[in-house]
Amino acid sequence: MTNMTTNFRLPTITHRHVEVDGVKVFYREAGPADAPTLLLLHGFPSSSHQFKRLMEALGDHYHVVAPDYPGFGYSDAPEPVTAGGSFTYSFDTLAQVIEGFCDALGLHRFVAYLFDFGAPVGFRITLRHPEWFAGLVIQNGNAYAEGMSAMARDLAALRPGAPGAEDAVMGVLTPEVTRSQYLTGARQPENISPDGWTMDQQFLELPGRKRIQVDLALNYHSNVV
Repeated sequence: MTNMTTNFRLPTITHRHVEVDGVKVFYREAGPADAPTLLLLHGFPSSSHQFKRLMEALGDHYHVVAPDYPGFGYSDAPEPVTAGGSFTYSFDTLAQVIEGFCDALGLHRFVAYLFDFGAPVGFRITLRHPEWFAGLVIQNGNAYAEGMSAMARDLAALRPGAPGAEDAVMGVLTPEVTRSQYLTGARQPENISPDGWTMDQQFLELPGRKRIQVDLALNYHSNVV
């Protein structure tokens, strides 16, 4: 039998920052710059690392870009207004930063993959720049109450200043809940790497990060029509 060697190489993923309105936004990028662009917007409480394997799968044929929102992953986490800082954490603000990110990289025509929190961020940008979007892939995100998970309905019911609201959000930012977002409903949980929820929780435990998530959770109602 003749020995055969197959050359197999994963696409190179680069890791960079770009400044948007004074905020350093971390992003991952793969694929030929002149190929069709796919913009990947991540969910809660994750970051662009959730798309690593997807980028490896698509990077040979597409230009794939995945940023971290402010306060997530490796992007800057400016101090929130609610903690004495000057940065307002809302879905409007996240959308403005990602819009500026697209401008900074010259991304003005792409298909967007909107996952979870990526949906309300991406929906806002589509309203302001419909000409940028060649298509949408939407997973685990909607703009209406029907079909929302119990957790999402509970978040949408919370309001700033309401008794117990902040405690309710803090109860979601635990290792057990983060892990459950990966494993709930999985038929073969042994096939799911623990790296995902471990990294998510590591970022959540950084100083100030939970305050950011509380602010965003109390703004979640703005996403539901």
